[in-house]
Amino acid sequence: MEKRLFTIIENVALTPSTWRMRLAGDTGSITAAGQFINIRLDGHFLRRPISVNDVQYGTDGGQGFVTIIYKVLGKGTEEMTHMRPGKHLDVLTGLGNGYDLDEAGDRPLLIGGGVGIPPLYLAARRLVAAGKKVTVILGFNSAEEVYYTDEFRNLGCEVIVTTADGSHGIRGFVTDGFRTLSPDFTQFLTCGPEPMLKAVYQTVYKEAGIPGQMSFEERMGCGFGACMGCSCKTVTGYKRICKDGPVLRTEEILW
Repeated sequence: MEKRLFTIIENVALTPSTWRMRLAGDTGSITAAGQFINIRLDGHFLRRPISVNDVQYGTDGGQGFVTIIYKVLGKGTEEMTHMRPGKHLDVLTGLGNGYDLDEAGDRPLLIGGGVGIPPLYLAARRLVAAGKKVTVILGFNSAEEVYYTDEFRNLGCEVIVTTADGSHGIRGFVTDGFRTLSPDFTQFLTCGPEPMLKAVYQTVYKEAGIPGQMSFEERMGCGFGACMGCSCKTVTGYKRICKDGPVLRTEEILW
């Protein structure tokens, strides 16, 4: 973990409630897809943990760039939508364990729901660069909420889109999208709300027998393992989602 000052380069809306922010600064401690940063907001006691969507590293000690995608869920994230390029932010970087892409195999499946989609983009980009055949299932409530489908396709991924109301892509949930595919995947990576993760665990891991890495969204206090506020019980004991996670293996999860 490192504390760094970042400068906003871009802050734009992708959907009515989902925004992309690009920051310039020292990205050296961001090493794995699935890690997150923790942003200090003036007037708020707790920082806001947000997954890394993409990262570029500086050369010869120069600045790099980190992209995050956030959803407006409360006062803090609503205030973030009004931040303009040039504003400096106090940021903790290099938090969380991230996905182990070496475990993903040659035929990985990435499954994301809503605001759980952003960290999968960096994972997909690195897997494609390593020559893997990547399939992505993206789940949304409605067509109005759909974002980043073209970005995944531009990487070279096969993309399946589902919406709960059927207004775009397959009607249903990400598990319905999975059932349209041949289950010949080497491993799955996923991130999203807990009900989605439970359904993916049951359908993809228990029924189809595909092992996976699951990134959990959890309320956090400190964001770096000191307060123990985001602890959860696993088969090997309690783990802190912010420090020992947010990525857990399917075989260690207790629901």
